[in-house]
Amino acid sequence: MGELVDFFVRSRNFILFVLLEVLCFYFIINTSNYWSVTYFNTSNRYAAEVLAWTNAANEYASLRQVNADLALENQRLNTQLTKLLQSKPLAPAEYRADSAFADRFNFTVAKVVNNTTQFANNYITIDKGTEDGVMPGMGVISPTGVVGTVKTCNRHFSVITSILHSEFMVSSELTKAQEIGSAKWDGVDPHLMKLDAISRYKPVAKGDSVVTSEFNKKFPPGILVGRVRTVGVQPNMTFHDITLELATNFSNLSFVYVVRNRLESEQEQLEKQIETEK
Repeated sequence: MGELVDFFVRSRNFILFVLLEVLCFYFIINTSNYWSVTYFNTSNRYAAEVLAWTNAANEYASLRQVNADLALENQRLNTQLTKLLQSKPLAPAEYRADSAFADRFNFTVAKVVNNTTQFANNYITIDKGTEDGVMPGMGVISPTGVVGTVKTCNRHFSVITSILHSEFMVSSELTKAQEIGSAKWDGVDPHLMKLDAISRYKPVAKGDSVVTSEFNKKFPPGILVGRVRTVGVQPNMTFHDITLELATNFSNLSFVYVVRNRLESEQEQLEKQIETEK
C-alpha cells in the first residue's frame, strides 16, 4: 500500500496533466458542435472496425465446428443418395435391386490427422478405429471423390492406403463411353492419375467424367474418380493413353467417409466357394 502511495506522489504531476487533458477534451466535445460530431463519427468508425474484427475472429474460431457439422450432413446425404442410386431400375427396365442390396453401403465420417502426398506410396491417418466400426479393407471417399482403402486399424485410429500409392487401382468407368478400365497413379503428380484399358475405338474427350464402376466391392458405384485431362493414342497400341485430373484434392483433405459394404463378406464367401470347387 505504501508503494502505491509513493507511486502516486512521484507521478502526481503526470497524473494531474492527464486529468486536465481529459477535462479539456470533455469541454471541447461538449461545447463545439463540429468537434462533437467529429468525435462521435470517428469513435463509431473505430468501434465498427473493432466489432468487425471481433466477428471475423469468432467466425474463424467456429470454422472447425462448422466443417464437422457439414461432414456429418454429407455423411447422411451420401447414405441417402447411394441407396437411391442403387435402388433405381437399370437395364433391363424390369430389374430393380432388392432393399438389402440397395442399402448395403453405410458411411462413417472421420477427420484426417496425417496425410502424405510426396512419396511413391502415400498413406493417410484418420481419427476413427475399430471402436467406431472401421475395419481393414473398407473403402474411403471424400466429399468430392475416391480417397483409398483402410490398411490397418487400432481402437481409435486407422491408416489408409491412399489412391496416391503405386499398388492402388480402382475399377473405373467412363460415363459417356460406358467403358470400364483401371485407374492407377503413376507416382508423379498428386493431382493426376492414369486410366488404363480403354479401347482406342471408344470415344473419349477432355472433361469426361470417370467414376467407380459397378464391379467395386469397396466403393459405391458412381463415386467420382476424376475427369479426363488429356487423351491420346500411342502408335501400335490398342488402348487410349488417358490422364485424369483427380477429383479429390489431397493437399487440403480434412474429412473423409469410411465406406462399409455390409454384404461384402457374404459375396466374398460365395466367390471363394466357387474358386475352391474349380
